[in-house]
Amino acid sequence: MTGTPDGRAIVYCEGAFGTPNGKTAHGLVRRTRRYDVLSVVDSRQAGADAGALLDGRACGIPVLADLDVALAAARAANRPASHLVIGLAPDGGRLAATDRGAVRRAIEAGLNVDAGLHDFLSEDAEFAALAREYRVQLRDVRKPPARDRLHFFSGKIEEVQSLKVAVLGTDSAVGKRTTAWALVDALEARGTSAELVGTGQTAWLQGARHVIILDSLVNDFVAGELEHAVWSAWTARRPRVIVIEGQGSLMNPAYPGGYEILAAARPDVVVMQHAPARLEYDGFPGYPLHPLPRQIQAVELVSGKPVVAITLNHEGLGPREIAEARRTITAETGLPACDVLLDGTDAVVDALAPHLDRRHGVPQPGS
Repeated sequence: MTGTPDGRAIVYCEGAFGTPNGKTAHGLVRRTRRYDVLSVVDSRQAGADAGALLDGRACGIPVLADLDVALAAARAANRPASHLVIGLAPDGGRLAATDRGAVRRAIEAGLNVDAGLHDFLSEDAEFAALAREYRVQLRDVRKPPARDRLHFFSGKIEEVQSLKVAVLGTDSAVGKRTTAWALVDALEARGTSAELVGTGQTAWLQGARHVIILDSLVNDFVAGELEHAVWSAWTARRPRVIVIEGQGSLMNPAYPGGYEILAAARPDVVVMQHAPARLEYDGFPGYPLHPLPRQIQAVELVSGKPVVAITLNHEGLGPREIAEARRTITAETGLPACDVLLDGTDAVVDALAPHLDRRHGVPQPGS
């Protein structure tokens, strides 16, 4: 899903592609409606195909050593770049001093720069002056909206007739957004209209139609903005299913997330993303990951709604270990388990089907 009006993009991910801190770049390599992605910059992985590194399937997006090489490659292919997109997602969302040179060079090369960081490039005196000089745009995706554009919770979520599916997780940077997109694609392939509601900067960069960036909002407006995004997706397209991207995890010490989605978006069912090989919360040694059954119990207690399937992140696992993890999780939880990148989504879509039919008043056998 490329070739969109925003332009041709080089994704900057120096030192992080293939790690949790490269998840924004990963999302853009896998899909985006907003850009035509030309290349990824990461000197550690230079020479590889980005898709082959991520998923074992070449996608034609090369990983290149630096920005100058990427600019030259784009010109040589007669596809000059128009944007640099910061594909880094570091803890705290801050731009490292070592990466400032790449942003400076991009502006001087006439590229617009899009970033999902908490450091706003447009408010950086050096970058703002350079952008004016070279007549380029700095777009800070995480910059909070004006207060007069924000919404309080109103109860209009009850008007939404779609089946609402929240994709939550047992940790941050665990693959929730990737699974959410995969579900939307799979539902539509089966003839069921579906829409993604994104909740982070990468979903916006990927071109999702309905997005709020939860961690950019003042707390008073989080519930209302979630409600409004889901309601807007319903009123705009009337999909049978709305898939809501989760953030963090309920018990993550640094990124506790999901409570707002359960309370305000009021999902009908939950899909839980889990990385079986992780023993501690991402980036926080000494903080053991709560067991999967405990996390399922917490979600169901808070929401009063069922977790219907477990989706796996296969990081740190070989093929046999992935198969064993699926069997163990199903035995432990009684729920179907699959890795959507390796197995597809049939098991999850099948688990959603009875809830979709009940939502739309379709009689079930024996009912």
